[in-house]
Amino acid sequence: MARVSVEYKDHIAHVTLTRGDKMNALDDAMVKAIISAGQEVAASDARAVVLSGEGKSFCAGLDLMSFAQMGQVDPEAWLMERSHVDANEMQEVSMIWRRVPVPVIAVLHGACYGGGLQLALGADIRIAAPDTKLAVMEMKWGIVPDMGGMVLLPKLLRSDVLRQLTYTARPVSAQQAERWGLVTQLAEDPLAVAQDLASEIASKGPNAIRAAKRLIEFAEAGTDRAEVLLQESAEQVALIGKPEQMEVIAAQMQGRKPVFK
Repeated sequence: MARVSVEYKDHIAHVTLTRGDKMNALDDAMVKAIISAGQEVAASDARAVVLSGEGKSFCAGLDLMSFAQMGQVDPEAWLMERSHVDANEMQEVSMIWRRVPVPVIAVLHGACYGGGLQLALGADIRIAAPDTKLAVMEMKWGIVPDMGGMVLLPKLLRSDVLRQLTYTARPVSAQQAERWGLVTQLAEDPLAVAQDLASEIASKGPNAIRAAKRLIEFAEAGTDRAEVLLQESAEQVALIGKPEQMEVIAAQMQGRKPVFK
């Protein structure tokens, strides 16, 4: 059974978790399918990505059988290997979406717990239905967030909020998550809002959008100020006066949509 589907339409990649009968819980096959989907999209000419889940929930976290299997493996051999650049396979479930060179919009509904939350954190933007519940769930099972959460969460949350969520494993409402910065926006129809936003992004200069994502990632890495300023200039030099930018300017002056080749 396929765990993830990838469809392309109007320069947008629609990536859907398709294990809805299991609340899109993460088993080994799902982990590998998510990473594979991210790698495929990264190599495509998509200009934006909408990441969503079928069924009642976006992703309820690790499959219960996965917890049972933890006692049967050597955790050091399983987790310490850097199999995907700077990440292990479990971390790549979220980090692959930061490696995808275009904006990724996650559509959240139902349960978004543990590994499912960390998957969502890999997206650039998170649009949530009002009934979504979110949790840093790992402490419930006697472990800590280890799927990229400690790279991504501190960029979104105050330290005290991060600590409370991590220490308690307590689910929070989408409304509270939005107030804390864990969710970008609430919407009654988050998929429609995400698709509209993806269409808007896809209408911008593709090279400029990719440059913007690279630049934001570079700046958020805590790099020295002088290096960020230099990187700003380098990215801009690669855009100014090029055919894409000239088309953007011409379209603005002529009151039409730009056409990118």
